[in-house]
Amino acid sequence: MIKHIVMWKLKENAHGNTASENARLIKDKLEELPGRIPLLKRLEVGIDFSRSEYSADVVLYTAFETKEDLASYQAHPDHKAVVPFIVEACSERRVVDYEQ
Repeated sequence: MIKHIVMWKLKENAHGNTASENARLIKDKLEELPGRIPLLKRLEVGIDFSRSEYSADVVLYTAFETKEDLASYQAHPDHKAVVPFIVEACSERRVVDYEQ
């Protein structure tokens, strides 16, 4: 199983929204993907409530059967459609991909 985890720190304002509003929009957009991208075995999106200086604002956890499935997900048009919104809203991004 391939795990793909992404964490984003959001800008205070982007797209005319606050960071909290964009966190909710990112969560909503990402949670639409499992019905559109069948290779996704699992998808969870969390919004941080601690608001500490060390925390990210949004985390994405996804699981795939193979590395090729992860690559297909990343190239999928529905995934690519969400990326520009997230890129504009975030100030920092961290990714971990691992096999378990």
